[in-house]
Amino acid sequence: YVTNIQTSWVKNGPLGAWVVLQSGANDLGGTLMNESISRAAGATHGQEFGPREMEQLVASLPLDAPQQRRTPWQRTTLYTPASQERALRALDAAPLAPVENAPAKKYERTAA
Repeated sequence: YVTNIQTSWVKNGPLGAWVVLQSGANDLGGTLMNESISRAAGATHGQEFGPREMEQLVASLPLDAPQQRRTPWQRTTLYTPASQERALRALDAAPLAPVENAPAKKYERTAA
């Protein structure tokens, strides 16, 4: 059986991820740094979405039950809680420097 359903802010953007979380997903994809695949394909998001922004997004979700909000927590790739030291370091990380992705070039075929 499936215990966790993840939404990707990289693919869906923060608003799309919010909708998927509201629809039943319980995992918000992690912090990627300098993601290039989605951006090269034309996505306008996916460069950086830090832990504080993720916590704010989760806190903005409607109540799951009367007076019950979801509790965001950082996890490892094995779905165990990240150590307090790791979680605090992630929260204090400096923002990424802007990345400039050059557009793909179009190549012309030459006659053989």
